[in-house]
Amino acid sequence: MAAAVLGLLASTASFADQGDIIARVRAVSIRPDVHTSGTLSALGTSVNEATVPEIDFTYMVRKHIGVELILGTSRHKVTSNAGSLGGLSVLPPTLTAQWHFNPEGKVRPYVGAGVNYSWFYNDKLSYGGEGVGVKRNSFGPALQIGVDVQVSKRIFVNLDLKKLWMRTDPTLGGASLGTLKIDPWVVGVGVGTTF
Repeated sequence: MAAAVLGLLASTASFADQGDIIARVRAVSIRPDVHTSGTLSALGTSVNEATVPEIDFTYMVRKHIGVELILGTSRHKVTSNAGSLGGLSVLPPTLTAQWHFNPEGKVRPYVGAGVNYSWFYNDKLSYGGEGVGVKRNSFGPALQIGVDVQVSKRIFVNLDLKKLWMRTDPTLGGASLGTLKIDPWVVGVGVGTTF
């Protein structure tokens, strides 16, 4: 068994090289790690999970180094001790620089770090019959770990875990309600190819 695993890791069947573009399609589960302040804390504000499609592209700058752009959007219900506060959509394009281990093997782990820009839109939040405003955008760090497993010359399956930091500052009648930090874990599984 151990010999088979070592043989798989030592394989020289490369599926991405310098100058290649890796394209993936994933199903991702977005699991908010919510932290609040001010009135939002007193209300017990929370944000639900969501499962959505995601697409990403990695440009291989070197055999070991890639730059990945991650694209996807999600819709979340915002709840509180007083009941539902409505829905909020977020578009968080994320750019990471990655280090790819074992670039010529069939099993290719990677780690990445970068930044996400979160744009909040289509917000339908209200409290006490009055609309709740949100700050439209934020910047935050992003961390990533994952693995590509080759199944044919150009096709592979992918497992990916990201941690994103994102926040918004809701207001009610112009008065601050505090800070809503969503900071999700993003768990993805998908398929990809190179070209």
